[in-house]
Amino acid sequence: MAAGTILITGAGSGFGKEVALRLAADGHEVIAGVEIIAQVSSVRAEARERGVDLRVEKLDVTDPGDRERALDWDVEVLLNNAGVSEGGSTVDIPAERLRRQFEVNVIGPILLTQPLARRMARRGSGRIVFMSSVAGLTVDPFTGAYAASKHAVEAFADALDQELAEFGVTVATINPGPFLTGFNDTMFETWKEWRDDPAERLFDYSALAFPHEQYDPEPVYAATVRVLLGEDRRYRHLLPAEMEPQVREQVAAEWDRQLNDGRRPGLVQKAYDIAPATPVQAS
Repeated sequence: MAAGTILITGAGSGFGKEVALRLAADGHEVIAGVEIIAQVSSVRAEARERGVDLRVEKLDVTDPGDRERALDWDVEVLLNNAGVSEGGSTVDIPAERLRRQFEVNVIGPILLTQPLARRMARRGSGRIVFMSSVAGLTVDPFTGAYAASKHAVEAFADALDQELAEFGVTVATINPGPFLTGFNDTMFETWKEWRDDPAERLFDYSALAFPHEQYDPEPVYAATVRVLLGEDRRYRHLLPAEMEPQVREQVAAEWDRQLNDGRRPGLVQKAYDIAPATPVQAS
């Protein structure tokens, strides 16, 4: 079944690019929005190599001009996938990096969504999907800025789902856990770009890494395609599915959480002990 024009932001790499290519390969009309102009030619080249017809457009969600151009594309399905991840302790991340975390992950996507959602509502149909994260439901040490942005995405998505229901527009979230795409590991290297005094930092970030083993990303690609095509009617999609009981338990445990006991938590220690890009071992 044709889904209409599907717009995917952040399609220059990672989940967004692969999902765009797969949908285009199946004959769907897809617009791959990429952040910088250099990604336009590279994604077009990859599409040609795979023999698919994929429209690629520059779409930096933080750029008002780019967002305005997107209004001419008659979008019927929107995947808000564009995002960045700022690693580091909440006490150390510089102000400009905190602001960028929210501009890219929250403010830009919502400002893009607003006019597109109004058009969907007036048309009486449409689908909006947010690439959120398990970090929108839980928080790890050194990921507070990223998790906060995804918690904000969860709030906007939930509100939109309630507000747009009577207009025939559906909303859903994809909540990936730790997948091995490079995204999580580079989050723990953003400190290299900070313009601060390293002597003032509480932590030595050269000694830390993303504190989780990571999964093959295939389940995210497959699930996102199903959601965008309307084949999966659930609102939330936590991946990999085997993590769902653990995350439910972690969220519920917050109700009985006590003040910390002054000892280093296990995940903080794991950030010191684990090597970057450590895969989940097959059982």
